[in-house]
Amino acid sequence: MEPGIPRTDVLIGREELLAGARAQLSRGGSLVVQGPAGIGKSTVLRTLAAELSGTVRTVLRCTATESESHLPFLALADLFGLVLDEVSAGLPAAQRTALESALTGRGESSLQRDGLALRLAVLSALRALAAKGPVLVVADDLQWLDSASAELLGFAARRLGETPVQMLCAVRTEDEDWDRHLRACPPDTLAVRIGPLSRTQVSALLDHRGYTGLPRSTVRDIHRTSGGNPLFALELGRALAENPTPPRPGEPLPVPTSLRALVLSRLEMLSDEARRTLLVASAGARPTPALLHAAGRENAEAECAQAAELGLLATEPEGPAVRFAHPLISAALYAEAPAQERRAAHSALSTAASDPIERARHLALASTGTDPGVAARLAEAAELARDRGAPSVAASLSLLAARHTPADGEPAPDDRRLEAAEDAITAGEVDLARDIAREVLTRATMPADRVRAWMVVVEAAGQALGDVDAVFPQALADAGDDPRLLALVHYQLAWRAMVVEGDFAEARAEAAHAAELAARGRDRRTELMALAFQSSTETLMGHPDAPVTIKRALKEPQDPYVACHHNGVGSARFRWLLMSDQLTEARATITGLLREVRRRGMVESEVHYLRLLAETELHAGHCGRALDLARESLRLARDTGIGEGASAMLACFAEASGGDTGRALALAREAVEHAEEDGDQMYLSRALAALGYAHFVAGDAPAAVEALRRVRELEQGLGITDPARGRWHGDLAEALVLVGEPAEAQQVIDVARGHAMRLGRESVLAVLDRSEALVRAARGDEESAAVRLTSAQDRLARLGHGLEEARAAFALARLRTTRRQGPTSYDEAARLFRRCRALPWLRLVDAAAVARPAESGIAPGALDGLATMERQVAALVMEGATNREIAGRLFVSVKTVEATLTRVYRKLGIRSRVDIVRLAAGRRAR
Repeated sequence: MEPGIPRTDVLIGREELLAGARAQLSRGGSLVVQGPAGIGKSTVLRTLAAELSGTVRTVLRCTATESESHLPFLALADLFGLVLDEVSAGLPAAQRTALESALTGRGESSLQRDGLALRLAVLSALRALAAKGPVLVVADDLQWLDSASAELLGFAARRLGETPVQMLCAVRTEDEDWDRHLRACPPDTLAVRIGPLSRTQVSALLDHRGYTGLPRSTVRDIHRTSGGNPLFALELGRALAENPTPPRPGEPLPVPTSLRALVLSRLEMLSDEARRTLLVASAGARPTPALLHAAGRENAEAECAQAAELGLLATEPEGPAVRFAHPLISAALYAEAPAQERRAAHSALSTAASDPIERARHLALASTGTDPGVAARLAEAAELARDRGAPSVAASLSLLAARHTPADGEPAPDDRRLEAAEDAITAGEVDLARDIAREVLTRATMPADRVRAWMVVVEAAGQALGDVDAVFPQALADAGDDPRLLALVHYQLAWRAMVVEGDFAEARAEAAHAAELAARGRDRRTELMALAFQSSTETLMGHPDAPVTIKRALKEPQDPYVACHHNGVGSARFRWLLMSDQLTEARATITGLLREVRRRGMVESEVHYLRLLAETELHAGHCGRALDLARESLRLARDTGIGEGASAMLACFAEASGGDTGRALALAREAVEHAEEDGDQMYLSRALAALGYAHFVAGDAPAAVEALRRVRELEQGLGITDPARGRWHGDLAEALVLVGEPAEAQQVIDVARGHAMRLGRESVLAVLDRSEALVRAARGDEESAAVRLTSAQDRLARLGHGLEEARAAFALARLRTTRRQGPTSYDEAARLFRRCRALPWLRLVDAAAVARPAESGIAPGALDGLATMERQVAALVMEGATNREIAGRLFVSVKTVEATLTRVYRKLGIRSRVDIVRLAAGRRAR
């Protein structure tokens, strides 16, 4: 590790790498960790060595440095210096003499003169140590190992065979050329490369090391500048924390001296002209030789070639672009240059760049003070960036425009700052948006500016609207009696009523009032947003006016922004289609919306629509596709800090259906925690529904019942009556059957069926039929149950709900197996689940197939009169299964098994498990 550079904590984001390394080491193999400087090799090495130290007898360590790499046998002395007395006595005289001379420097040992004796001495020493217990050799910075030590270690390593000696090494490599360093390691050594951290992992690392509160836009810049290198990222974070004045828009991050020295050590070898050429390249967004020529760098090719030879530029061409070997080199080079030289570079690029956005940006960075002409150019560029779907760029340009706008300019500087804040919201950079809005509020006096800024603060709060309660009275006061401004505030009050208060009736009333105010003020955009919200609320409530409100929201004139916004008209129409079982049209609608918001750069809407498309695919039974989409939504949500709870909730459903139930449960708990922290009752009910479903698929019916009962209570309090909103009713009813509560299950079904019939929710009715079939089977009415299951499966297949269809087939197979009438194969259920790629459900099918009673184990009629669950438990008792084993095979709790056995004893007039076996055996004998 380089002197003066702080140690990094790179275990964040290294879980998969560590798992593979541990597997290799647990098999007795050796490992080489490789990667560029600062990537975290030493920390990984220390972690693995610490874990292994308790399982080996001897640990030999060496850490090489570049300044000492010319000293022969130095690494060997580090490794064997402390154990020389322990091993030397057992060595032959020639080997002992050669080794002692090499390690102590008292003789004149050399590879040329004592080569064979030294090689054999190292091999013998390792074998002697290993004879007393396993040996671990830990070598950091293998690239600086002196050549003599490397040769001796390699000779021994190739001949150790089954000797219990493992090597754990780290080597710095800037590319994939690492194999030459393996000459010092055993033949079975595994080489693993440590890659860069993702933006989310860099953010977590910065938080872990105390650099908290950084805006996400700044974290994005740190990630880009560091290239995902944890050491570089931490040093950049430290520099920002120590800098009282954050960089202004368009300015680079402050690069600390430690990193400048690390990456620019070869800059002194460049000519002055080459250095100026590289400065122009570092100032440009996409530098090419042609751009450098246009900017006045006549010898750009030769000067770039010189820089490439020194490792400052990438040697592999990437199209026509001039690419720095690492982003930090560009940042450090720019930070090192005097301000006057930077402005000169930007001035040259302001005429050389072909893109108008780039020209405007360079013009701003080349100018000082206010200039209406520059400000106008920047505002035009911001509008162009907005149209191109780059709201983050638009926000940066608008801030630059505000900086160059005179105080009495038109539009005013704060108008442009608020445009930047609104663009930042669209781009998902809520921290930046909030900071801009609060800055404007410190001096704004115009009601329109103040209300506009307050609305940015509210938008930036996301689902945590309770945190900005104090904003609403101030915003209403600033709005006065202006209907346009009041409409904005009442629209946000509608969201507050839903999210914070959980009062759908109040939310609907506020949205309707906002729409009326916006219509009076001729603000069509806000009117459409309010109508979309009103229609969504009415849909969830099962309100009879929902179809009429949707039609009002779809009337012309439309607003392109509202049409694709995640809270807009398109989203409301999609939700209606999905709840009405129009899956094909719903998929087409949401796919078109996702395409449009990606084009516009609307990050929050993209997170939302990825989630909704995943939900559509789940309904259709495309679990693999849904899992991919849900994971993508969750990655983007975590990367931007937008909608993390909602995306975790949907990812739970996807994991429980097509992935891993353990991950599903963890995601559900995360979603519940987010909703509870935000005070969001609506999403809390969805998160608990996900938790209940995950428990159900994982085989924990009592836990599923507990979570889903909470959902029922929450939705009753919220006034949500449409069972197509969460579709949890069937899961609760089926879990209640498994825990021996068929009466409550029937009550859940009856209530949900009443609402589903009123609203025409056909797929919900089919699922409820499946659930009621299980209730009837539990009560002994198996003929009726089989008929209802067959009908439910057919209806779900016709509606295109593939996963629910497969669940009906599974329930029918289990019923037939228990009744021992008709086909008892699970093949149909397995085929349907396989078509859906519903892996957790396939595992349940396999377990049920294994758990079904053997033909010879149950006498015909032996268990007549028992319900389905009772018969299954009794059959497994006959096989000799314990209560815990029965619970595991039937995916219920031990308590449920005990209660079921109590009912079996009562119905059969017996007292114990033994009596069940005797009864069955006696009937078989007759």
